[in-house]
This record gives sequence, structure tokens and C-alpha cells, in this order.
Amino acid sequence: MKKELLDILKNNCRLSYEEIAVMLGTTADIVKDTIQELEGKGIIVAYNALIDWEKVDNQYVTAYIEVKVTPQRGQGFDKVAERIYQYPQVSACSLISGGFDLFVIVEGKTMKEVALFVAEKLAPVDSVLSCATHFVLRKYKDNGVIFDKVHKDDREAVVL
Repeated sequence: MKKELLDILKNNCRLSYEEIAVMLGTTADIVKDTIQELEGKGIIVAYNALIDWEKVDNQYVTAYIEVKVTPQRGQGFDKVAERIYQYPQVSACSLISGGFDLFVIVEGKTMKEVALFVAEKLAPVDSVLSCATHFVLRKYKDNGVIFDKVHKDDREAVVL
């Protein structure tokens, strides 16, 4: 039941205990107790709202940054990642495979603000060798949610 409960909360954490209980075929009290248990164990760590920032008047910029680092002796990548994720501009930081070591998501009000953060804060961190910054121009889908339906291109196919 816990896995099913987590799946339900992942898709919509605003459902009431009663609504979730009906979906799981159990009681609201069991749902409430299970959620409290999962929160207590640190399995459920937060509840977030997914916001389409393009529909909000405030300027808002997201950048995906690939970071290549030299791991710290005896601590691997953890020490460098910890230093990076402490910045308030960093909304996510993950160890990844491939040509880069860390994947960092940075948010700011403008592209210039994000670029200055990368140049003045992120790039100078000890052990950071290089950064590749990619600005998000438009989000189509995030966390399984489609923001605006993308319409099919009505142009006719060209046959060669």
C-alpha cells in the first residue's frame, strides 16, 4: 500500500485522507497514519506546487548547468555537491554519469542574474573544473505535467 500511496501523493498531494482512502480501499485513519510514518522516516521530505512561471507576471529564469569537478579525497563528490547546493539560487543538484559530474538547476530573475551567479559563485568553487550552462526557454512538461497542449504541425509532409 505504501508504494501506491506514494504514487498518489506524487501526482496530487492535495487530495484529502478520505479521497486517498477510497482510492486505496482503506480508511482515512490508516492513510493519515501511513503518511505520518513516511514523513517521520524521511521518505516524504516535502510537498511542492508545480508552477507555470510563464503565466506569472514576474520574470523568472531557470538554467540547467552541467558541472565538471575534481572529487575530494576521502569524500568523493559529496563535499563539492554540498558546497554547491547550499546556495539559495540552486534548486537541485545531482550526481550524474557521462561527460559531467554534477547537474545543477539554478533559478533567478534574469539571465544576467543567473550568469553572474555561475561566474562569481559556482565556477570559482574549489574543485570545479568547468560549467556548461543551458537556459530553459520554455517548459512543455515538468514532473509528468504538460503545461500547454502542443498542437500538431498542420503543414503537409514534403515527399522527396
